[in-house]
Amino acid sequence: MDLSTLGLGTYLGPATDAADAAYTEAAGAFFAAGGTVFDTAANYRGGRSERALGAAFKKLPRDGFFVSTKAGYIPMPDAPDPEEGPRAWFHRVFEAPGILSPEDLVDGCHAMTPRYLAHQLELSRQALGLETVDLFHLHNPEQQLAHLGPEAFYAMIERAFEACEGFVAAGKIRAYGVATWNGFRVPPGQEGHLSLAGLLGAAVDAGGRDHHFRWIQLPLNLAMPEAYLAPTQPMGGTAMTPLAAAQAAGLSVQTSASIMQARILRQLPDGFAEALGLQTPAQAALQFTRSCPGVTTALCGMGRAVHVAENVAVMAAPKLDPIALGSLFG
Repeated sequence: MDLSTLGLGTYLGPATDAADAAYTEAAGAFFAAGGTVFDTAANYRGGRSERALGAAFKKLPRDGFFVSTKAGYIPMPDAPDPEEGPRAWFHRVFEAPGILSPEDLVDGCHAMTPRYLAHQLELSRQALGLETVDLFHLHNPEQQLAHLGPEAFYAMIERAFEACEGFVAAGKIRAYGVATWNGFRVPPGQEGHLSLAGLLGAAVDAGGRDHHFRWIQLPLNLAMPEAYLAPTQPMGGTAMTPLAAAQAAGLSVQTSASIMQARILRQLPDGFAEALGLQTPAQAALQFTRSCPGVTTALCGMGRAVHVAENVAVMAAPKLDPIALGSLFG
């Protein structure tokens, strides 16, 4: 399957039936326009985003689309029982069945124990209506780095990767990765820095040289260009940008926040889109991200069919050449 250079994201939106229906319609419109990549997470909109995609997938050929989901954050219910507080809910759902203990949580909201990952993957497979998920990300693993310290953190990552290798062997996922926010963007020595070399080492220890750690996800947009510009990743004695390091390691890349939840669009100068041969600021912002060398798919939240209609036009445009791309930053 050819992976589209634009992917439909499902992070934003209210937890309502109307928003669910709009996402399902948008997913169908995106596929009809040639989009093949969909991204979600167990905690997005209280689990409703996965279910909305699942409704769309019922009408699509399974070999025609690629879906990634994530686990790590505790997905609070979208309609909590007003008589049951968060602590009682956690005990009923996670603690009593032996899935998680309070000691497993970091910052009261994040966990990556093998049993929790297995539990979340099962919920995702059911919500998406899929036997096999194409890509299963650890969601913002750097959230645990300051709490655990580097040595314990990478030991925890290895255990999580071992669990993911088991999911692959069982046919529940095809590959796994890490979906990050700050981890790859900040330099070594700064809080929250993730070492791609360290993650690759954990993958080899977990799954051997033929491991299934195949993807990373990180933000990239005109206001947050570090993945393209900042040499934050030491690889083989050379400081590389995250995108270059991923290329060197043979990893595919999804970019998140490609239009920064539309906030970046108000910052673009007049005529910017037209100068790139495009019609709208959103298309121009997406064109930058999808054109960066090493980017496999630029993800963009599209909760309505009208957003899809605007954004998919960029997939037909040739990517910016390296000189034009570099000129955006002088």
